[in-house]
Amino acid sequence: MSEITEIYAHLTELRKRVLRIVIVVGIIAVFLMTFHLEAVTYNGIMLYYPTPEPLDNIAAQLTNYFKTNLVPEGVQLIQTAPGQAFFAQVYIAALVGIVAGTPVIIREIVSFLKPALKENEINVGRTITAPIMGLFASGCLFAYFVVIPFMLEFLYKYGASSGLVTFLNIMDFVTFVLQFLLAFGLSFQLPVIMYAFSQSGMTDAKFWRKNIRYAIIVIVIFGALVTPDGSGVTMWFIAGPMIGLYLAGMILVERKEKQTVKT
Repeated sequence: MSEITEIYAHLTELRKRVLRIVIVVGIIAVFLMTFHLEAVTYNGIMLYYPTPEPLDNIAAQLTNYFKTNLVPEGVQLIQTAPGQAFFAQVYIAALVGIVAGTPVIIREIVSFLKPALKENEINVGRTITAPIMGLFASGCLFAYFVVIPFMLEFLYKYGASSGLVTFLNIMDFVTFVLQFLLAFGLSFQLPVIMYAFSQSGMTDAKFWRKNIRYAIIVIVIFGALVTPDGSGVTMWFIAGPMIGLYLAGMILVERKEKQTVKT
């Protein structure tokens, strides 16, 4: 009976923390779907302030920004069913809410696991919050400015070479963009994951160097799975940086271990 009570207590605690995460992400998403960013110039500096505007909201502004900067020339972005533009904005607002709510998400996860964690594991959880956000942002920026424009241009050149007028559904476009932003944001977490595993005592520095060949194989397979074309070219936009991040994480872990031994 005590075990059942303990399990129920853990589930209750988990429900509370998941609810907090959902509320934070939801508040951010609703804000993005309700307000519009208005530009104002102050002393030659461009500033933005939110004004209530449910139709021309921040998520819609982001959608227009994606359209202007990512859709290849000659490709028409269209809506083929009622509500597609709305749901596209919901997807964007939800992703931004998750990213902006990352500190709360990490805090709630660490707090839930805290009773089962050692002191050094708790400290690791606290120290990786900033690197997680920085690497996620770096991955998204790399995908946005390098990978996505190249892939869209590369994939739609086939239609242009055949003299076709290409139409791109808004939902397909937004899903495509968010898929790669999320994939690169998560894949750039590799050094943090390696560091956390090593600092918590689950692995040592030798583990990462010993298994580097297997890691490269897994990374290449992952790159092939998340890219939409079968050319074998675009997958290296994911696999290449991830291999570099793996090597960087391996070097970081080895240096940290050497510093620990010296002290």
